[in-house]
Amino acid sequence: MKQILAYLAAQQAHYLHDLRTLVNIDSGSDDKPGVDAVVDWLIGRLSTLGFTIERHQQPVLGDNVRATLRGQGTQRILLLGHSDTVFPRGTAAQRPMQQQGAHILGPGVCDMKGGLLTGLYAVQALQALGFTDFGEIVFLCVSDEEIGQRAAVPLIQETARQVDAAFTLEAARANGDIVTARKTVRWGSIEAFGKAAHAGVEPEKGRNAILALARHLDALDRLNNLRPGVTVNVGVIEGGRQPNVVPDYAKAGLDLRAWRNADMVDLLAAIRTQLAVPTVPDVRMVLTADAHSGMPAMERTPAVIALETLTQRVATELGFAVNGAATGGASDASFVAAEGTPVLDGLGPIGGLDHGPDEYIELNSITPRTALLAGVMLGVCRGAAQLGIS
Repeated sequence: MKQILAYLAAQQAHYLHDLRTLVNIDSGSDDKPGVDAVVDWLIGRLSTLGFTIERHQQPVLGDNVRATLRGQGTQRILLLGHSDTVFPRGTAAQRPMQQQGAHILGPGVCDMKGGLLTGLYAVQALQALGFTDFGEIVFLCVSDEEIGQRAAVPLIQETARQVDAAFTLEAARANGDIVTARKTVRWGSIEAFGKAAHAGVEPEKGRNAILALARHLDALDRLNNLRPGVTVNVGVIEGGRQPNVVPDYAKAGLDLRAWRNADMVDLLAAIRTQLAVPTVPDVRMVLTADAHSGMPAMERTPAVIALETLTQRVATELGFAVNGAATGGASDASFVAAEGTPVLDGLGPIGGLDHGPDEYIELNSITPRTALLAGVMLGVCRGAAQLGIS
């Protein structure tokens, strides 16, 4: 670890030069030329490191790249990242990468161009040591992580099935934690279909869809903590046309989250049971939500705990502490976990304030966090049997 740390300390100026290049390229999810420019740069660097390149071209979104470096061992490791940001074209010209004290700022510096470089420089450090005792290191960078309509998910799933352990290159949390668990997320809707009528002349002939829906939503709110960590949020509601009409239609948008995939199945079953109870006669309720769509959970399995323990051990060797954290937010690590592959999230540099003008990474975290990733990769290859991932 001392050799890795020393090598990376000597490389930090090169890292910062590369980071400036990437951050100053606009690569919003809908900016295909910009995303492809980042992909071009990555392919050039990956090729220099000896990776075999697969470029998965996209007609509208930026291209995805999967690169494979083959060694002389058995363990297969995935480094997972994304090339897109949330910022529109022109942002990099308005506020290019800059240093403010101990922070490096710029659009996408934390989410996640700094992390992409952490992955590249970790591999470079292992190569500098002459370490080849791995089966494969797969570097997968997708172009659509920041948007809802995903095309890269099947590629992530396919790649996850082909490796033994995975690390996402998202930044570590602001306090230095890595992420060891994420909730499953489903967005759904409930529609109420009633019957319109004149509210003044013959209201008794109407069937109030808003009233029926409201009564159900009050009951659904009580499903929070149906299982530990289960949340039900009614985030959108709409219905009716004008005050003098009994409304024949209403709709609510739901955000549903749970720590375990099985808990999401139970939650949706409980919602359906509630909606089957009449609250206003002759109003039909329709739930649109699928327990097997949306974002799966990144569950903290025994194999994940083993990776977490290894990471903590390597961090101790490097002179700092790392804790695992659970979060209700989602990332591409969840798609890896759903394929049964143990994964840790947040192996990039320490940073925060993503998606805003003050997005940053900590300058002093670059070298130790890159060394951490390199050390964990080395540890996986040397101790797979003990980790339970062989």
